[in-house]
Amino acid sequence: MRPLARLRLPARAADYAYALRHEARAFLGPRTDAARYLPGGEAHRVDAATRRAPVLLLPGVYETWRFLEPLAAHLAGAGHPVHVLSTLGVNRRPVLDGAARAGGYLAEKELSGVVLVAHSKGGLIGKTLMLADGGARVAGMVAVATPWEGSVYARLFPPGSAVRHFSPRDRQILALARERDVNARIVTVAPAWDPHIPGTGELPGARRNVRVAGSGHFRVLDDAELRAAVLAAVDELGTAPP
Repeated sequence: MRPLARLRLPARAADYAYALRHEARAFLGPRTDAARYLPGGEAHRVDAATRRAPVLLLPGVYETWRFLEPLAAHLAGAGHPVHVLSTLGVNRRPVLDGAARAGGYLAEKELSGVVLVAHSKGGLIGKTLMLADGGARVAGMVAVATPWEGSVYARLFPPGSAVRHFSPRDRQILALARERDVNARIVTVAPAWDPHIPGTGELPGARRNVRVAGSGHFRVLDDAELRAAVLAAVDELGTAPP
């Protein structure tokens, strides 16, 4: 196979185009009130009295929560109250900081039985939270395209970049890999091909590792099969015994 063919340039271009489009919408488009995804909000299709597991969105690096709006709308439409963590900003801070902010939010809102829905770096934040004191409030996590073992491409980014923390040799990556107690409460969902994370997705000891036919690290978020898989996993984790 020719080297350029192996790079899948058209697929890469489509993935980056999706990311740029949604980043532009997040920063330049109309402001979205996150309350629309909570009971009583216009996107929440089920009566507030109908109990569904609450969800907390954890976006990836350089993503605001609005990057995950396709999933937020799908989950809220099925009756799940969807919470967002606006204090993450564009999620450049260390994983430990993100986990502390997420734990603080759950405590402040007095939420329990929460299912985390994470993309990429968000999965590392979510697992860190599950291992901390605030993890008692978390029923489980659905992690999409998370670099559990890091990415070999992280070394291509300059020192100090938030992406460099995804090096397979990063201390946080290695420490999380050694901690397997919470893996049975995590469902991973990964694309058939991810240009950023070779061999992405599977977590040893996970409750289930799901691979969908869609490709791309970013544009798979708007894939119908992925949305269905995430909703099914949220419903499962939200009703599973502790």
